Amino acid sequence: MDNFASLDPVLVLTIKFAFFALISSFVNMLFQYASFAVYEGFLSLYLAMLLGTSAGLTSKYILDKKWIFNYTPVNNKDDAKKFFLYSSMGILTTIIFWVTEMAFYYLSPHPDAKYFGAIIGLAIGYIIKYYLDKQFVFIQ
Repeated sequence: MDNFASLDPVLVLTIKFAFFALISSFVNMLFQYASFAVYEGFLSLYLAMLLGTSAGLTSKYILDKKWIFNYTPVNNKDDAKKFFLYSSMGILTTIIFWVTEMAFYYLSPHPDAKYFGAIIGLAIGYIIKYYLDKQFVFIQ
């Protein structure tokens, strides 16, 4: 391989997308883990998922906007509108992620199973979300 410029653009995009999905998944899991470290009482799973989702969504938006879709907002209002659309496209994929995480949490006796379920749900959701974002948010 001579250089990255000779790589297939689809392969480069796929590698970047997977790498950013890993970063955002790590951010999500880190916030969930921190949430459980602070509080493990009533509804702690749902609080952790909400905090993790918020952190992961924000990091993924920042990375996708610049490095996947090459989008530069015109101003803060434009950026807020894109973030709203981006977040809206994530409703279905968040449901997939949360249901998968909860299934592992409730169906497995292992206390860390929820993280495995979360990673599976995030992977499925991120793939679906890419196509939604490409068609409805970052229209090219």
